[in-house]
Amino acid sequence: MKLYPETPIVSLPWLSPRETKALQAAELNTVRDILLRIPRRYEDRRTRGGDIASLASGDTVCLRVHVYSAAWRYSYKRYFEVSAGAEDAPHGARLSLRWFNMPYVSKLLAVGMNLYIYGRVREYAGMLTMTNPDFEVMEDEDAGHRLVVAAMGGPLVPAAELSSSGESVHTGRIVPIYRGVSGMSARSYRSCVWRILEHLTDELQSPGGYDVAPSYPYRQAVQDVHFPAAEETQHKARLRFALEECFLCQFRVAWRRRRSQGRPGQVTAVCDAYMQELLGHLPFRLTAAQQRCVHEIRADMAAPQQMNRLLQGDVGSGKTLVALCAMLLAVGSGKTAAMLAPTQILAEQHYRNFCRLLAHTDVALSLRTAGRADDSDITLDAGLVSDTTPRIIVGTHALLYPANRPANLGLAIVDEQHKFGVQQRESFYAAGENPDILVMTATPIPRTLTLTLYGDLDVSVIDELPANRGEIITAMRRPANMKKIIAFMREQLAEGRQIYIVSPLVEESEKSSRRSAVAELTRWQEIFPDESIGLLHGRLSADDKDTVMAAFHSGETRILVATTVVEVGIDVPNATIMLINDADSFGLSQLHQLRGRIGRGQHKSYCILLSDAKPGEPGHDKLQVMCRTLNGFEIAEEDFRLRGPGDVLGTAQSGLGAVRFPEWLADMRLIHRASRDAAAILERDPQLLLPEHRPLRELVRFEADTRVTG
Repeated sequence: MKLYPETPIVSLPWLSPRETKALQAAELNTVRDILLRIPRRYEDRRTRGGDIASLASGDTVCLRVHVYSAAWRYSYKRYFEVSAGAEDAPHGARLSLRWFNMPYVSKLLAVGMNLYIYGRVREYAGMLTMTNPDFEVMEDEDAGHRLVVAAMGGPLVPAAELSSSGESVHTGRIVPIYRGVSGMSARSYRSCVWRILEHLTDELQSPGGYDVAPSYPYRQAVQDVHFPAAEETQHKARLRFALEECFLCQFRVAWRRRRSQGRPGQVTAVCDAYMQELLGHLPFRLTAAQQRCVHEIRADMAAPQQMNRLLQGDVGSGKTLVALCAMLLAVGSGKTAAMLAPTQILAEQHYRNFCRLLAHTDVALSLRTAGRADDSDITLDAGLVSDTTPRIIVGTHALLYPANRPANLGLAIVDEQHKFGVQQRESFYAAGENPDILVMTATPIPRTLTLTLYGDLDVSVIDELPANRGEIITAMRRPANMKKIIAFMREQLAEGRQIYIVSPLVEESEKSSRRSAVAELTRWQEIFPDESIGLLHGRLSADDKDTVMAAFHSGETRILVATTVVEVGIDVPNATIMLINDADSFGLSQLHQLRGRIGRGQHKSYCILLSDAKPGEPGHDKLQVMCRTLNGFEIAEEDFRLRGPGDVLGTAQSGLGAVRFPEWLADMRLIHRASRDAAAILERDPQLLLPEHRPLRELVRFEADTRVTG
């Protein structure tokens, strides 16, 4: 039979109804779906051991053996056992092969067969054994007449139809290991992929329809990535697929960038009087990096095209002040500026700071969150403004609802943009007529990811910290050092300082030994009975959070026990200690964000990473990075190296979608090559009208009305 990419799996004769249902439940409905499901790893089963007597417990080997006996046994549970040895040594050393919970094996194996087996050898009761080994019957002994019952109760299929080439599938080769499919054994799934490739036509093409490597046919690459003949073969195949995936991503980025560059916008930098008034009242000067970013943003806002810009900066680098300058440019041009924040705490933090910084002006401000949408009691004195309509609006997801959408929106700012989905950001931008767009992140992003995720945006980077920031000392400590830590805390409290204590859990869990904020509150109240200690976590109501934070801001509360809810939006210059429990359970970027809550004043601050992680363990290496540097961009690159791009990248929030070959995200050469190829195609055929570009036109047709996906 001949198979095509769109052949439905229900037509595959070797699948049982149960297996077909299992594949469909995993959303694998066609031959193409199965072929695009790439192995997650490989096992090298090419090495075949010789003498069974030379094996030792713990060896993992692939052997050719002869079946001398086969029978059901029973000890603490029923199992099928085969006694196997060398074919030419009937009285030689034997290996006991045992299969538990796999009754179909008894229908596949019989005395007299020759097998290839693969597994780990263990010594049990003086006997060398393999439990649930992978195996393969040597097909040369049955001349295609023996009937094999497929695993999991499959139909009867002539053996000659299963592997016409006579090659081994499960042993004696580099074997693909796939993510599990519930209801189908790994062996059966691997056999299914093999049989599909045996019957597949040569008409298989790239999903994008554009061949990035004509010298290496797509059909051959698919064969090599599933069943490589050698280790270098699968690397070559993965590199080809990675280049293709990178190209398709970069092509979408280039397409969006071309469209956004030509989109008309509003001129929102007509008058800078408000911005200059703010800068004149500041007790300090903007850093050179802040001034550069303000200049870049202002140039975009003064142009008649829509601004699409990313403002990236380390924790405490002054991004919010740069954003406020942009908002005042919009206000000076008669427009409304709005900032969308991911949490109520962060939104209220921004609102309070803006109120303080603009107290001397006549700019009306408004805070809009789920609990507050009434401007009447939070709008500042309008003064010289012709009406009392808020000109600067700060809000949370409440801004996404029609009733709270800003009128006359000229500038839309999204803070911590990775906390929002693509559709949420699009809904926010839709409040105005092509408003200028500024997205901000305090999470430094590796250079390759910036080109991938934000390649359609212009990027401004604040790579300099203000001069008035306090020094931060970071150290890793073990719980055994707690007495010294407590003594140091007493010294800081005696000097009038405040303390954060962060835990990974809200409440204790039987599934985890990690510390919880609720339990820590009781513990620290016993240690410091004379101190006011607050508790902050995500399960508190908005009003309770406000009360806790107000007490900590004012200094009434000296110690704040919290979860990672304090990761962003908390600015208490008097707090000088950040103690992080079970620090190895957090990601590097999260640790860096938490550490950014201290050092915000002029006092020396201390970040204490409490962990039992031992040298050589991933958690220990991660914490050593934190102790070595305060540079968020360096930490981001190290995080990228330690965890790999697949774990660092938040594809669901980025709009990038599923990434099957994440290695290209760390390869600048591939990204640059793909970007050049994409740009060359669009330069030659901007509307993708040429016949050979029809697949690419299909790829981007759903993005025709996309404003921005940053």
